[in-house]
Amino acid sequence: MADIMIVHIIDDDEAVRLSLRFLLESAGFRVETHHSAVAFLGRSEIPPHGCIVTDVRMPEMDGLTLQQKLVERGIVLPVIVMTGHGDIPIAVQALKAGAVDFLEKPFDDELLIGAIRTALERNQRDRSRQGEVATLSSRLAALTPREQEVLAALVKGHPNKTIAYDLGISARTVEVHRARVMEKMQARNLSDLVRMWLALKPEDDSSDPVHSARRP
Repeated sequence: MADIMIVHIIDDDEAVRLSLRFLLESAGFRVETHHSAVAFLGRSEIPPHGCIVTDVRMPEMDGLTLQQKLVERGIVLPVIVMTGHGDIPIAVQALKAGAVDFLEKPFDDELLIGAIRTALERNQRDRSRQGEVATLSSRLAALTPREQEVLAALVKGHPNKTIAYDLGISARTVEVHRARVMEKMQARNLSDLVRMWLALKPEDDSSDPVHSARRP
């Protein structure tokens, strides 16, 4: 793998940091430790590949606030939260905020290692999908407004004659636009085109990718 996956340990307890570093490096992970969430966010650059293992209760900035700051800065590293026995409600909040897992101290070493492997796999999938969406968004933006309208109708399953009637153009013109859409989107067939659309289309129909692509 070209990217080096890094496990970021964030904990204000030095003994915990050293212990986790030794454990994870022994398991083959690359590890970086940080004494606080503020110190971690203060880095000049945070690589997009890896994951974060953070204590939920820390001075200056707790684990929940760290998650919020990560979202605000567009950092998509998966977060695993470490929590004490009395912090389970906070850990649940962390899960709702997007953490991939929480571990109650003291936890089994293999449980942590398994959670980290899962988080790293998720990070790879997320970055792969981000790359795919960026590529598809670029292709979508290259379509003319009319081609975008034809695309939107195609993925809804409308036949050429219906699209022609709705857009006030001939069926032959629809066929020409359809061919150009397939070429520009680099779709092998209609099902491939639908898959691309689903990868781009957010849940909110009011901000679908066709409308978004038209916005300056």
